[in-house]
Amino acid sequence: MNNELFSELVKSVKQAGDIRKGKRKPSRHAVISEPDVTAIREKYDMTQQEFSSLLGISVGTLRNWEQGRRKPQGPAKVLLKIAEKRPKAILESLY
Repeated sequence: MNNELFSELVKSVKQAGDIRKGKRKPSRHAVISEPDVTAIREKYDMTQQEFSSLLGISVGTLRNWEQGRRKPQGPAKVLLKIAEKRPKAILESLY
């Protein structure tokens, strides 16, 4: 790594530390909207059992999401957005 790249890296790490401490505001903030889990599952024409198996989650978790008792978080939320936008990517990953 050359000196210029290393300097940029150090600067970025310091900025991240300042953001974390509240001394600086982030330049951007990504917000992932709440997925409509039922609509996504219905788009796949799958039962709750089939769709939960596809995602690697329990049927109970899927039901909780669909009934609004819980909301998908973190990686599950991202996976659902991918499933919504790129169904082939999810299905092709199984084979």
